Amino acid sequence: MKERESDKMRPNYDFSAGIRGKYVQRLTKGANVVVLDRDVAKIFPTSKAVNDALRVLAAAGKRHGKAKGGRRSA
Repeated sequence: MKERESDKMRPNYDFSAGIRGKYVQRLTKGANVVVLDRDVAKIFPTSKAVNDALRVLAAAGKRHGKAKGGRRSA
């Protein structure tokens, strides 16, 4: 894979004062990161918008007996 110029670390970044794993504990408490396709992100630009839409969809599924509450592998 060819490395693009934009993929290179710029010399003006200084991570010498960085703290490794600073947010690890917070992430282990239940954060689920999902990457949205660009077209979907335009429709749902915030986490709140995504969560609200999914709650509406989940409620509709429950009303129609479709939601099982379990996880499905991709």
